[in-house]
Amino acid sequence: MTPALTVRGATRRFGARLAVDGVNLDLHAGRITALLGPSGCGKSTLLRMIAGLEPMDGGTIHAEGRLLSDPARSTPPEARGVGLVFQDYALFPHLNIADNVAFGLKNRPRAERRNTALEWLNTVHLADRADAWPHMLSGGEQQRVALVRALARRPHTVLLDEPFSGLDRHLKSEVRQTLMGALRAADAAVLMVTHDAEEALLMADDLALMDKGRILQIGAPDDAYLHPVSPAAARLLGEVELLPAKVQAGAATTAFGALPAPDAPDGPAWVMIRPGDAFMGTEGAPATVGAVAFGGPFTEVKLLAGSQTLRLRITGPAPSIGEMVRVTFNAARARIYPRA
Repeated sequence: MTPALTVRGATRRFGARLAVDGVNLDLHAGRITALLGPSGCGKSTLLRMIAGLEPMDGGTIHAEGRLLSDPARSTPPEARGVGLVFQDYALFPHLNIADNVAFGLKNRPRAERRNTALEWLNTVHLADRADAWPHMLSGGEQQRVALVRALARRPHTVLLDEPFSGLDRHLKSEVRQTLMGALRAADAAVLMVTHDAEEALLMADDLALMDKGRILQIGAPDDAYLHPVSPAAARLLGEVELLPAKVQAGAATTAFGALPAPDAPDGPAWVMIRPGDAFMGTEGAPATVGAVAFGGPFTEVKLLAGSQTLRLRITGPAPSIGEMVRVTFNAARARIYPRA
């Protein structure tokens, strides 16, 4: 499949700081790519480079067979065929909702602009608010208007900058479902920048993990979650426990027991386990309960073995602090990394 937009070797410096460091990325029509990383990792800078709002110090950006950016040339943002939805929505306060959506359609007759705006507003269930003003809408409604304003011009690529950061958890779920329907209908290539792992996993067809200006891993969301290439990549997708281990003869031994490690080289290693992938039972290595915390649908238990600690989450009866228990791992979900 030919990408709708390609980024090759994208680099951006701010003084001595390398904000984006040689990034390669492909965006495909009809697919949502989530760019996930912590604040300050360079993801919003990369998005602005693709949009034409930030120059490039190295690399190229191409779309539909034409060069959009390199260090010497930059196509203006309005001529790129790229739609951008800002984090704060950036609706025009002096225009009603229909006119906001129709803003990018100035070369068409007024009646056609209005009809097109109403059609797009209908896709996000806001046609009845066409004549309202932006300040009269909720945050979720403003988000939907901002999206269809970007889609109304039929861009080949849509960029979403932290699209749900201003919404509460309940509203996020509702708006996410509506926006995904509109995005799928548009058949554009979508790049969504986010620092929310759950959001990225739920929405993305393709997931790119970014840290310190570099892409750590690109692939399907489930593959990135189950097979992270490094502890840094694993942490971007949720809480992890790193246990010091020694690999010898195909086994990785930790203070909480051993795991099969048939492909790992002998020597010091880290065993990475998520809190939901360790269990207490009648078998396994002994450990002492050091702390217990109620988490609603689960109880978090802190286990001690020598000088090592391990957090796990259980759904059954909670143990008592000081109680001796036995712990086992879901070996299929554990990952082993060489320790420098």
